[in-house]
Amino acid sequence: MTLKITKSDEVIEVKNLCVTIYSQPGLGKTSLAFTASRPLLLDFDKGAHRAVGRKDVVQVEDWRDVAGIAAADLTDYDTVVIDTVGKALDCLSADIIRGNSKLSYGGALNQQGWGQLGVRFSAFLKLLRSFGKDVVLISHMDEKPDGDAIKERLKISGGSKDLVLTDSDVIARISIYNRERHLIFSPTETSFGKDPANIGAMPIPEASSDEFATCLSDILAQTKEGMNALSEAQIERKAEVEWFAIKLPEMTSAEEINGVLSRAKMAGRDVGRMVVARANELGFDFDPRAREYVDPNAGAEEEQADETPAYDGEIPFAAE
Repeated sequence: MTLKITKSDEVIEVKNLCVTIYSQPGLGKTSLAFTASRPLLLDFDKGAHRAVGRKDVVQVEDWRDVAGIAAADLTDYDTVVIDTVGKALDCLSADIIRGNSKLSYGGALNQQGWGQLGVRFSAFLKLLRSFGKDVVLISHMDEKPDGDAIKERLKISGGSKDLVLTDSDVIARISIYNRERHLIFSPTETSFGKDPANIGAMPIPEASSDEFATCLSDILAQTKEGMNALSEAQIERKAEVEWFAIKLPEMTSAEEINGVLSRAKMAGRDVGRMVVARANELGFDFDPRAREYVDPNAGAEEEQADETPAYDGEIPFAAE
């Protein structure tokens, strides 16, 4: 199998995100989560009733309440909120122990059990994202003394914290300074953060304001826009791909195909494959010596098979 390499000037589009938001209790994490685009909140923490502007909720008593979630269940939603991720992992742990007591010791997961927890929770997040949904993980915060500093940590038991940090595209914490709540994306020596769109920090609007109603939705849109921002080279390349996609179906002669070979070579291998596919569709043969296509039905003289090197399937204008 050929290794599929995405070149530096090729676009990798980010369509959905996994975002972790954490803070001390009472700073409005759940209320903020409800400002995402068409959210559905999986309420493991039993605290959704306290949120401002509550939207649709699934009150989860047992992991089996969400284990069978399907795309059809989420048709009316763009965002799935897990509140809190710590409680969700506790719920999944109980389900693992119930299913296989050998994965526990003294009522808690053993080493194999922790491994199973990581595998199953990652699979659950991937399932939600496969439905085309953004995923928001809400977490409480712990403070841990470290010399003279106080380090902020996600309040998640065991090694599951690392799992959440790894699977999250964006990590932000809610902090208060100057009597205002701020959402801070940048990591520091004492706190977690992931800021792929270089937002840094931003004030959270008052809950009574119009801006707050779409706050998280706007943040996720801004983050995707930043991550999907195209460089000048990427914009050029995207334009070339679009040009070939339009023009190739209009080409019907070997001369037309040959006329764009050098341009296609500059555009990249995926464009090259588009040209090869069109040439094959039209029934043209490739002449390895002339490095061009010929139409066998146009009356061109055919060379003897033993005199012409066999075409090995390589794109004729790929980089040597």
